[in-house]
Amino acid sequence: MKRALIIALREVKTYLQDKGDLAFSLLLPVATFALIYGAFGGQGLFHGTAYIVNEDTNGVYAKQLIENIEAEDSLDVELLFLADAERKLERSDINMVFLIPADFTDKLRTGQPAELTFMQRGNGGQDGQIVASIIRGIVSELNQEFQVRGQVEQALVGKDVSPQKITVTTWQFLERERKYPLIGVKEVVVGNKPNTVNEFLPGIMTMYVLFAISIGAAAIVEERRLGILERLLTTRLTAGELFFGKFLASVSRGFVQTFILLALSYAVFQIFTPLSFLTCLLISFIFAMAGSAIGLIIASVARTQDAATWIGVFVTMSMTMLGGTFFAIQKGTILYTLSKISVNGYANDALKKIISEGGTIADVWLELVVMAGVFVVGLVLSRLLFKAIPQGK
Repeated sequence: MKRALIIALREVKTYLQDKGDLAFSLLLPVATFALIYGAFGGQGLFHGTAYIVNEDTNGVYAKQLIENIEAEDSLDVELLFLADAERKLERSDINMVFLIPADFTDKLRTGQPAELTFMQRGNGGQDGQIVASIIRGIVSELNQEFQVRGQVEQALVGKDVSPQKITVTTWQFLERERKYPLIGVKEVVVGNKPNTVNEFLPGIMTMYVLFAISIGAAAIVEERRLGILERLLTTRLTAGELFFGKFLASVSRGFVQTFILLALSYAVFQIFTPLSFLTCLLISFIFAMAGSAIGLIIASVARTQDAATWIGVFVTMSMTMLGGTFFAIQKGTILYTLSKISVNGYANDALKKIISEGGTIADVWLELVVMAGVFVVGLVLSRLLFKAIPQGK
């Protein structure tokens, strides 16, 4: 066992001293996390740009409509000339434009229906459809205001009330209703508010640990091909000691990578307590053992380095998808049933329970037992299949 530890320590030392390998294995998951955080982080609500062509430049009601759109928190407004808008649509620079015609205000003043136009390329794109839906809601509110004013004017016919007073009074009441509505909507968040760091950190860690272990499996296959493992057996090393040395080196490498990522998250995002940090380290260590056992199975069955690489990529990506790394899997589906064979799915669930839900080690005992079972079965199977010499022992 002492010789196995020496082999493991030597390989870990080589890994830590190789600045390129260390930077690649650590910076790549950090960069991936940064990209996901940039894509999905921040506000969860939609925010888009409303491209508007206003040909009713001096119209009071056109100005009011644009002001109402600008007041919408989820929209930015960019005014365009018609020729510019058509050119941008033609070049696919934008997908949808909202056109206010030149006679918009005049028609409203005379009580005639006014028509607004959405100019779009194709279906307008998902963002364009959302922007159009928001603008339709704003236009609908404005239309209701005109209807209310018209009904008030009809009700006061012959009452010796000036049209100007009717208009001012109506707008005052409508403005008061907007600020202090009789029926309000209250949002209540049930459970913890979704957090991008908490949601994606576990999956990214487990995915890259599996990648690192797969790469290690390919390295073992290449060492076997080059005769390095055979030369090691000419020393006092036994095949069993060589096997366990490689296993411990793989576990150490995966655990060191996870430890550094967890430590960075602890320092930067402040998402752990000391106890939850230690619990996550325990989960990561057991997962690294289970993953290393799978990596040694790959190293044992693969005959070439390319075969080991492709098997490792397939296993890693399959487990990543089935493990719900980047999206939730609905219960009761075939995919949910298949997800039970993904070991990193159990690791992801355990880490999320600790990080996102504030759980304890008692809440993740099932996940730990499953990962430990994969480790034991995988270790036994890989030892039976492991060969240091092609067609040999």
